Amino acid sequence: MKVEIISRKMIKPSSPTPNHHKNLKLSLLDQAFPPSFYANTIFFYSSDSNSNHGHNYGGDVTSQQLAWERSDRLQKSLSKTLVAFYPFAGQLKDQVSVECNDEGAYFVEARSNCRFLKILFKPEHKLLSHLIPAFNADEQLGSAVLLVQFTVFNCGGITLGVSHSHKIADASSTCTFFQRWAAITLELESVNNHDRFSAVLPEFIGSSLLSPSDMPFSSSYVMNMAPENLTTRRIVFSAPKIASLSAKISRLLQQRGINITPTKVEVVSAVLFKCANAARRSSNPSAAFKQAVDLRRRMSPPLPDNAIGNLVWSFQLLVENKDIELHELVAEMRRGFAEFCNEKANRLKGEEGVSLVFEGNREEFEFGKMGIPMYCFASIWRRPMDEVDFGWGKPIWFTFHMCYKNTIMLLAGTRNDQDIEALVTLEEQEMTRFERDEVLLAVAAVNPSVVVNHCRM
Repeated sequence: MKVEIISRKMIKPSSPTPNHHKNLKLSLLDQAFPPSFYANTIFFYSSDSNSNHGHNYGGDVTSQQLAWERSDRLQKSLSKTLVAFYPFAGQLKDQVSVECNDEGAYFVEARSNCRFLKILFKPEHKLLSHLIPAFNADEQLGSAVLLVQFTVFNCGGITLGVSHSHKIADASSTCTFFQRWAAITLELESVNNHDRFSAVLPEFIGSSLLSPSDMPFSSSYVMNMAPENLTTRRIVFSAPKIASLSAKISRLLQQRGINITPTKVEVVSAVLFKCANAARRSSNPSAAFKQAVDLRRRMSPPLPDNAIGNLVWSFQLLVENKDIELHELVAEMRRGFAEFCNEKANRLKGEEGVSLVFEGNREEFEFGKMGIPMYCFASIWRRPMDEVDFGWGKPIWFTFHMCYKNTIMLLAGTRNDQDIEALVTLEEQEMTRFERDEVLLAVAAVNPSVVVNHCRM
């Protein structure tokens, strides 16, 4: 894929940040992420201004002109959005703070002669890197924490690639940011907008709840960031197949006196963990399962949905039997989740938080020393990322670009929001075995087309 950069600029907040907001202290959980960890989200929009899952892929000069006009509006609305999201216009000062100096977000305009529909027909994960802003991982401190790339295709189709430092925001935070940005864009276009995000302001309360640590500590995520020989596959689970497997697992659990109904995320996670672990060629049968949990609803009292920062922590399970059955895995996941919510989530607040984080990191490094792989799961299945509408319809598709070893991200399905799309990153040799696993193929499809009715390619 060839992408030509047209312009680069910094988008500053439309109003200056007050002096009392010039320095944002990062919370304990923000500190767990290294400065080099940037999360990348890509939205695909049709050239049809009223599109919802796309119609006009042919395009013409007019549709390209319309696309560039949309870029101008996005830049104006981003400037307004950054007033409330002022840390997103700042720079990482050090490991524990953001300097909210209004330097701005990095905004790139680009164009591509690649056929828009061809990307969507069979998305190649490696090619998607051309649609996100280039980032130098050796120059994290002092660089922008928010980067945007607006790419226009010959047909007038658009991609919006957004990269942000994970030290300042988790997936829920970025979803709030996108919804707010979209709501402000709609207001600029004089659209009758009653979106609740147009009035909701972000709350940067992380450091007041999760006290920062004065002691430096190594991030547990570093173990999973080795980029060599990694590949990512998109795996799609249809709602009917998830429901069928869930019913089967529920029956098996009831036969053993365990009366639980598995969630969709539990069912999909169990399949992916079992198949990823089976793809290994190792004499050590043990593997660790790690699940990120949003703390907003798990703390007492609950935190507001518009709380911004890393308000996520994980529980982990050691699975010593490589041949563990799916229903056994689901039962273990439910037990681990309940234990985390009941015994640990609230303890992350205050003085106990530091010891809990250190304890979790120590356990993970012990797994590493023993040669036990850890598969890290995160889910934004219920987050409305597929509804981010800037005034030209909902995205045809949205995805994440990631290259971290043994990570699995669960998203809402493209054709049906009750489906689940999984982005799975493994070593190449393991991926070859993983994507041929009969257990996986019985309930999921490997990288099916994003669009059903593709008229021109």
